[in-house]
Amino acid sequence: MKTLSIRQPWAWLIVRPDLKTPEERAAAAHQLKDIENRTWLTKFRGRFLVHASKGMTKNEYTFAAEFARSIGVTVPPAADLQRGGIIGSVEAVDSVEQHQSPWYMPGNKAIVLRDPRPLPFLSINGRLGFFECPYALPTNHPET
Repeated sequence: MKTLSIRQPWAWLIVRPDLKTPEERAAAAHQLKDIENRTWLTKFRGRFLVHASKGMTKNEYTFAAEFARSIGVTVPPAADLQRGGIIGSVEAVDSVEQHQSPWYMPGNKAIVLRDPRPLPFLSINGRLGFFECPYALPTNHPET
């Protein structure tokens, strides 16, 4: 299955494993990161696995945490974020050069996301761009 490595805490902001029930996810829909900013467009559409990259500098974490806070989202402490593996899946529904989402950063291109689903952590190495995950994984979580 297609997989994309995303640095933390951005990956956490997409998957939001803290929102356990469909009701919690619906209530917090405006706080879900619905855009993945990139320097490139993609023709890929469909569900892909979210890989949380191993690398994360203190400055990257601070910038992302402050940006999320400006939208009303508090991210977990850096030490609590899973890194170096699959943390969930999400659907790519478009690839655009600009977007009205508060998560869009002007000057970038973006993948438009919907329906994030947390998954149990699976340690695997990431790669640049979309890549094939070497394991068969479920793409949805059990509804609670």
